[in-house]
Amino acid sequence: MKTENKEVLLIHMGGLGDVCLSESLFFSLSRHFRDSLIACGIRRFINLFPDYFIRIENIESAKWLFLFSQKPSDITWERIIFTGKDRHGSLRTRLERFSRDPVIFIDMYPEAPKDPTPVHVEDYQLRQLVKYNIEPHRKEIVPLKTDRVILYPERGFKKEKWGYNNFVELYRILTDKGVPTLLLESFDTVKTIEGSVIIRELNDVKDFFSEGGIFVSNDSGMAHLAGACGLYTVSIFTDFNPYVWHPRGRNISLINKNSEIETGMVIETIYKIMGIHGK
Repeated sequence: MKTENKEVLLIHMGGLGDVCLSESLFFSLSRHFRDSLIACGIRRFINLFPDYFIRIENIESAKWLFLFSQKPSDITWERIIFTGKDRHGSLRTRLERFSRDPVIFIDMYPEAPKDPTPVHVEDYQLRQLVKYNIEPHRKEIVPLKTDRVILYPERGFKKEKWGYNNFVELYRILTDKGVPTLLLESFDTVKTIEGSVIIRELNDVKDFFSEGGIFVSNDSGMAHLAGACGLYTVSIFTDFNPYVWHPRGRNISLINKNSEIETGMVIETIYKIMGIHGK
């Protein structure tokens, strides 16, 4: 029996940082499609932005595997919006079977060899809406106070990342100088520093961020969540172009070329932010 959903299905294939960078895309699509937009992605990430959707489905569930298979299906949606990477168009071809109106494809991020002029991911996504006659809207981020520092020493897989011990040193220096400082450790680790904080659920992290602060980390998904929540982010980039990948909102990017970033440089940056906005 054929099932014709009157809903618009947004498939988003990104991780935490990708989802946070797509908030303005979600905002624009929700205004255009009103009360018919549902999301299908990694639910624990998209659940951070529930206001844009009438429902959020978990793409990790086996029930959605049929979208990416070769098997025929009687299920269709009014329209499918696919946000991801599809260099050869094969995913779009498969999804066309389920979309009564033409599939909307939003390429998730620019690729340096093809896009010699750098453009931020948020702008890159919004620009693509125009060809589908969808008006782009940038979601305003409300800046929060900057009277505390949150350090996020996520352990990187590459040694070139600004190291965990650097964050520990930074934590001790700032604490000794009387600067309110918290060490937020990755949820999948165990506490290694007395007084550090581990928050297991992302929505609880979002609540934690609602009290404001200056968020200091390597380039990470958590930095993008902090920026989306209104924190002032200081991101240390080693691998990627900060012009393209910096968190939304107020941000400063430090480029760790040849591991040149020193603790003093980060402290100076933090003090500069606190000096501008006050404690």
